[in-house]
Amino acid sequence: MSRSLFAPLVIRGRELLPIVQGGMGVGISAKQLAGAVARAGGLGTVASVDLRHLHDDLMADAANQHGQEGINRLNLIALDREIKGALARAEGHGMVAVNVMKAVDNHAALVRQACESGAHAVVMGAGLPLDLPEMTASHPDVALIPILSESRGIGIVLKRWMKKGRLPDAIVIEHPNHAGGHLGAARIADVGDSKFDFARVLEESFALFKDLGLERERVPLIVAGGVNSHEKVQTYLNGYGASAVQIGTAFAVTSDGDAHINFKRTLAGASRDDIAEFMSVAGLPARGVLTPFLKSYLKREDKLQANAKADPARCTQALNCLTVCGLRDGLAKVGQFCIDLKLAAAFRGEVSKGLFFRGADPLPFGDAIRSASETMHYFLTGEKPLDLQPV
Repeated sequence: MSRSLFAPLVIRGRELLPIVQGGMGVGISAKQLAGAVARAGGLGTVASVDLRHLHDDLMADAANQHGQEGINRLNLIALDREIKGALARAEGHGMVAVNVMKAVDNHAALVRQACESGAHAVVMGAGLPLDLPEMTASHPDVALIPILSESRGIGIVLKRWMKKGRLPDAIVIEHPNHAGGHLGAARIADVGDSKFDFARVLEESFALFKDLGLERERVPLIVAGGVNSHEKVQTYLNGYGASAVQIGTAFAVTSDGDAHINFKRTLAGASRDDIAEFMSVAGLPARGVLTPFLKSYLKREDKLQANAKADPARCTQALNCLTVCGLRDGLAKVGQFCIDLKLAAAFRGEVSKGLFFRGADPLPFGDAIRSASETMHYFLTGEKPLDLQPV
């Protein structure tokens, strides 16, 4: 990565290109993608959820496991492998983070494993990460980066953490109206609320910093969701005062992405009409591609929700992977499917069966698939590759 038109993102004394790769699971951002982004000088992110699917030996072992404890152990082994693989690929450049969802039942164990395996940072969303400092207390050099969507949540985290003598090393501000995957809003109808607008959240956050006696640069703010052009990067960094941008879908479809080529083609080829918002099993709105599975599910959603009932046997893999699960817990207003099965199918490129999370906006290279470094180069300089051919 030769040049950038923007100031570096500084985390824990490390100067990075102001590009953060979002965590995407199951298996979409693992050692290959995270390592490639870090090697190019950015912050690459391994998504920690159910990484056993990337390892044939662990999947074979999983067939002999009975209950959640054994599966969790295999996923910790897989996380260790993926972090170390990403660090090796990075060759000492950039930073390697691990994304852990607060909504995942074994999130504390995943955080511990991330620290013990040498990750430079832990990124946590899908819930307020109020106890993240305690989880990482024995690893004070690991950077802590919460994901939030509006200034009220930022204020709650800052004030609670400051009482513990800790500040976030950065904060990701994710806009629910543009991001992919699970969205930081209570209802689908709320995703477009103006309280999530980047200009407003940044302005309110800087005012909050001042009230708390914090220098503006002390906690870098990273905007996420809908970042699909060099011009937007210019606006957010040079216009609004953000320190960096987080990018998900545009990295998921790169040649460095860890998922099957069918996954990349499905995301890259989706128009806005092919993308829908729906309630996920975790009780949060979500956004993904209208694949045959999702189309069929949405047609049956009302009936499935009407028949929702709390029954552990409905957990098809006995994973109990989420703290709250609409299918297992019988929550009638949220999703009624096994998210682990559907995300794993997407990772394998099974278009008819999978749940393909995606952001709402067009991709910078259309349906062409290029490398992570070329993608970063475009976002930082505005220069696109000349030979953009679909793959």
